[in-house]
Amino acid sequence: MKNSFKIPQLLLRLALGVGFLTTVSDRLGLLPTDTRNIEWGAWNKFIDYTATLIPFLDRPVVNVMGGLATFFEASIGILLIIGFKTRYAAIASCVLTLIFALSMTVFLGIKAPINFAVFGTCSGSLLLSTIPVYNWSLDNLFKKSE
Repeated sequence: MKNSFKIPQLLLRLALGVGFLTTVSDRLGLLPTDTRNIEWGAWNKFIDYTATLIPFLDRPVVNVMGGLATFFEASIGILLIIGFKTRYAAIASCVLTLIFALSMTVFLGIKAPINFAVFGTCSGSLLLSTIPVYNWSLDNLFKKSE
């Protein structure tokens, strides 16, 4: 069977991975704050936003949840870009963004996850998890060496 997913899976992996790493960079204040499209620009602003998504938790727990979300987003982003454990990273991405989408919808309304392209990220991640071969990835490299 011919693999017609070579370029599309690579572009999807890169788009999702870079998207995750960009949002992590934004909340850690690593992006230039004098440019447009910076959502948070600092950790405290991100935690304030996180508190709106989980208002039933106390602030110390919100800090932990924000830290966990950031860790998972950074990890998923790196795994997708390098193509290591790609299927698992894509599934984790789908689950994480589905949780975000549901929380955003419940506490902020349907427009919030649409503005952040959370549904597209969730769907793209689910699609990526179904692709049979990840060319130009560590997964494929290790598979060939077996």
